[in-house]
Amino acid sequence: MTLRLFDSATRAERDFVPLVAGHVGIYLCGATVQGSPHIGHMRAAVAFDVLQRWLERSGHTVTLVRNVTDIDDKILDKAAHAGEPWWSWALRFEREFGAAYSALGVLPPAIEPRATGHIPQMVALIARLIERGHAYELAGSVYFDVRSFGAYGALTRQAAEDLTLPADAAGDDKRDPRDFALWKAHKDGEPATASWESPWGPGRPGWHIECSAMAQRYLGEAFDIHGGGLDLRFPHHENEQAQSRAAGYEFAALWMHSAWVTQAGAKMSKSLGNGLLVSEVLAHHAAPAVRLALASVHYRSMLEYTPSTLDDATATWNRLAGFVTRAAERVGQPSDVVSADLPAGFVEAMDDDLAVPRALAHIHDSVRAGNAALAAGDDEAAAAALVAVRAMLDVLGLDPMSPQWSGSSGASTALTALDALVRADLDARAQARARRDWAAADAIRDRLAAVGIAIEDSTEGARWSLEH
Repeated sequence: MTLRLFDSATRAERDFVPLVAGHVGIYLCGATVQGSPHIGHMRAAVAFDVLQRWLERSGHTVTLVRNVTDIDDKILDKAAHAGEPWWSWALRFEREFGAAYSALGVLPPAIEPRATGHIPQMVALIARLIERGHAYELAGSVYFDVRSFGAYGALTRQAAEDLTLPADAAGDDKRDPRDFALWKAHKDGEPATASWESPWGPGRPGWHIECSAMAQRYLGEAFDIHGGGLDLRFPHHENEQAQSRAAGYEFAALWMHSAWVTQAGAKMSKSLGNGLLVSEVLAHHAAPAVRLALASVHYRSMLEYTPSTLDDATATWNRLAGFVTRAAERVGQPSDVVSADLPAGFVEAMDDDLAVPRALAHIHDSVRAGNAALAAGDDEAAAAALVAVRAMLDVLGLDPMSPQWSGSSGASTALTALDALVRADLDARAQARARRDWAAADAIRDRLAAVGIAIEDSTEGARWSLEH
């Protein structure tokens, strides 16, 4: 089956064919580093990490560019309010985002360009738009002329007259209130360090121009996939596409957008006061369980966060990791899972627009089969299940034996502690059975079953597993 992906521009799934066979270029809108990351920010990062892993597992070389917006109005305002230099404020939170990505097993991008490091490229692109009649200067600022580009609104299928006015629409003399800033003239009161020289006077770039300039710098005039959160479709991605194509570039061949993390139906955000900081979540939950929670819902579906979301993900992670640990103890570690054959149903699910929920169902089927094989003493079947489970989990960035997670304090420590507690009960049960105290033995078995722990008796002794 050919990989099919949902194109946000056409609103339909279509076969994915790279522009250059075997090579995939992805531009992913990264963080605006104005504050600490919450798990809502991590949704897109994990979703596109799974995409990258699947493309690479399918034989492609992937160049993923994930930008950092380290200069904008919010960064300047928050830094000024805190009495801190804006560049110091931005760097602090850039590092926090980097730590969050790393903690959740997100592969590092091929490059992570900062907006402030690409001012010359932005100035050149703005000058090109002016030359081609799609932008104009006004009092030291430069605006994109929406009416000059007939395809404006194509990405989100909106007519220009129906568009919501941008935040900077009021209080200026733009030709059209829908025109958006490419270059912002320096204002009194803004730090001198937040200003660069340009043909139109000192100032700084608008938000949208940075991504067009950096995508072209690292991926060329045409590239395969542009991704980001659903909230970026308009105005950010609409404006990116308009200015890039108005400049004469093909830009992205396919658009992908991940849905939000919501609480009580509302998008998770700091402004709503419902953000869960990654640092706080990781203080109480193992990182692989958090990643599993973010990845387990289809990337285009809203992930509704409730108090039980991470508890459920933790229980699932412990079942998966528990099987891998027990099977490895029994049959040993496979030499290679990265190139192992994947079950056909799993491949079909992943090729169907990254249908991770269906892919996880195949993983659970293999875990159940593996547990049954362990109980029956069928080492060959257990070994086959172990390879399949680890290979599938590797695609999702969740192989418990990978270097990322094998030393995970949350998962491995919890499993070790649980194993010690259960084995103490199994020893007591074995002693009761030895003295033919069947009532005591059954009571121990029933007590463990009541908390979701199944006991399997074999000629080599009793083994335990978490029930599904």
